[in-house]
Amino acid sequence: MQQSCHRCGGDLPSGPDVTPFCPHCGSPQLYLQDYDRPILAPDSIPQDTTGAAPPPPPQQIDWQTAIRCAALVSAVSAILSLLAAKIDILSVLSTLTILSASLITVGLYQRRRPGSRMDASIGARIGLVAGLILVVALTLAGVISGLVARFVFHSMSTFDIEITRQLHSQLDRMAAANPLPPELVHYFLTPDFRAGMMLSGIAFVAVMLLLFSTLGGAVSGLLRTRRTPVV
Repeated sequence: MQQSCHRCGGDLPSGPDVTPFCPHCGSPQLYLQDYDRPILAPDSIPQDTTGAAPPPPPQQIDWQTAIRCAALVSAVSAILSLLAAKIDILSVLSTLTILSASLITVGLYQRRRPGSRMDASIGARIGLVAGLILVVALTLAGVISGLVARFVFHSMSTFDIEITRQLHSQLDRMAAANPLPPELVHYFLTPDFRAGMMLSGIAFVAVMLLLFSTLGGAVSGLLRTRRTPVV
């Protein structure tokens, strides 16, 4: 509360005798209300803070580690798929590796980050990333293998003949049920249509693989659930 006049400097009364005017010069006074709030002593103020905003909470997933694990599993799966095209005995191992890629990725991730949090949601997200990388790796491996076989070794003639034979067989069955216009039959036999069929098949397999990988990651994360990080 104000104790002296702001004009003449005279003492102001307090308590029940307080007045809004100075008793010496009659100047009006402004009284400020003191709020009842505790005042911390200098020694009681925390010294372990800089006053800056606290850092954001750590991410639930170390994506750098997760992507590395997924890339490693995808690379192994792609190599096995290429070898399985030449060695039949590896086809079963290649299929199992592709189907269990998300489970292996989650296991590698938790091995490298043993104190990280893990549950079904985190496992599903890691599994989705593993599926995306796996689809890219398998697609690139298939494209590179096909280009090398066609333009370097010239060994794709058997594949082309088999695709053409299957198309003719399907067209014959369709024509037996309902005759097709010659223009439509000719379009079905064009390379563009065959390329579209192959791309559609690849897209369908990719979507199914993503769904399976996400589900596998969720199951693996659920089985490895760990809520509280280990310090």
